[in-house]
Amino acid sequence: MQASRWRTVLAACLLACVLPCALAVECIVPAKPGGGMDASCKLLRRVMQEQGRKDAFTLSYLPGGIGAVAWGSVAAQRRGGPDSLVAFSGGSLLGLAQGKYGRAEVGDVRWVAGIGIDHGMVAVRSDAPWHDLKQLLEAMRKDPASITVGLSGTVGSQDWLKFSMLAARAGMAPRQFRFVALEGGGDSFAALQAGHVQVISGDASEAAHFIAEGRVRILAVLSEQRLPGLLQHVPTAREQGYEVVWPIIRGFYMSPHASEASYQHWVRYFDKALADPAFDRQRSLGGLQPFAMTGKPLSDYVAQTVARYRKQSQELGLVR
Repeated sequence: MQASRWRTVLAACLLACVLPCALAVECIVPAKPGGGMDASCKLLRRVMQEQGRKDAFTLSYLPGGIGAVAWGSVAAQRRGGPDSLVAFSGGSLLGLAQGKYGRAEVGDVRWVAGIGIDHGMVAVRSDAPWHDLKQLLEAMRKDPASITVGLSGTVGSQDWLKFSMLAARAGMAPRQFRFVALEGGGDSFAALQAGHVQVISGDASEAAHFIAEGRVRILAVLSEQRLPGLLQHVPTAREQGYEVVWPIIRGFYMSPHASEASYQHWVRYFDKALADPAFDRQRSLGGLQPFAMTGKPLSDYVAQTVARYRKQSQELGLVR
């Protein structure tokens, strides 16, 4: 009888060790601190803290190639365990479509959750002479060499494409504007503040706390309608006469070598979390718009998006 009681106690202890409250979560940011993928991991950390979970939460930065280094490391099982999540964005999917991740395929990782939609934006320093998008683009059209744009990645990256579309609609050749290729949104804002670039092509969520501090001026957001929250007074590019809209998915994937049980645990976690008003509140504070998709539907969505990006990039001669 005593032995049976001890077996029951031991089984309960072992079960407690694998319950979600005992996890040591690692969130891998495939960029330097300060960008949109960093914000995704920090959003998840805030949500888990608000839920009262006692998980040890580690942020790990693995920059390089706008996500390529992290992808290669996780896909090859050099990094990432059963409780490791890797942040991704629409830029990750574009890089995958253009062959910038090497011979990578959509199925090389396990797509866990899409948690929100970000949008492109154009920003300058708060003391810059341009107060709207038209003033900036007119100045660039007259003297392209006088203004340098900071962006994540090089020719063909989503930040380059966003600004190229704006430049084209302002009467410039897409390859005419000057730019500096940087590693993530954090680097772009640092370069802007230091005066190394005069403009940045980035993402709305990256600008949230810079706006609150009064350090930048957002000239336009690339959304269909004005965004709520801190950016509610910023006009869209459409409003200013430039028909450019650029939504950006944000979410998480994990190693293909994680067990099915681990993968399904995280899919179930996000299914529940994304339906919680607490997640919606934190997502809004992070400058993201609602989006919720997990597991197989997300994997299908990613595959379709990558295929669309690949076709568009091939038409522009951007596929390796």
